[in-house]
Amino acid sequence: MDFHRHPKRLFRHILGAPVIYSILLPVVIMDLWVEIYHRICFPLYGLKYISRSAYIRIDRQKLSYLSWTEKINCMYCGYVNGFLHYSSAIAGATEKYWCGIKHKKGDGFIEPNHHAEFIDYNDKEAYMKNKERPASQNAL
Repeated sequence: MDFHRHPKRLFRHILGAPVIYSILLPVVIMDLWVEIYHRICFPLYGLKYISRSAYIRIDRQKLSYLSWTEKINCMYCGYVNGFLHYSSAIAGATEKYWCGIKHKKGDGFIEPNHHAEFIDYNDKEAYMKNKERPASQNAL
């Protein structure tokens, strides 16, 4: 909550609020679409559902010491950041199912955590071994 340390930026915060909150409608639409995808495609692919409640938590507004604006901001952040984390987990499970090959290293690329189990970039031998194993034996 660094904004408390900058009371002289109140006008900037007010100017920025519509920009921050403008993403809410696209996020809600994306949330609906990701959930439709998750509920239809995961069973088709035999993938386990990702627990929504493990990622989206809206609870900080219950803290009595927060102002009403802080409570609204906390609900917004709990939903939007939680949803983005949740959708990233769904995308990661999808990527693991369909690809499972790491990206080329370098150029400051930050590898997602779910890539830890992926085959190294340009490791044709590991790819062919994985591809030839029965599904029950594949690490992916």
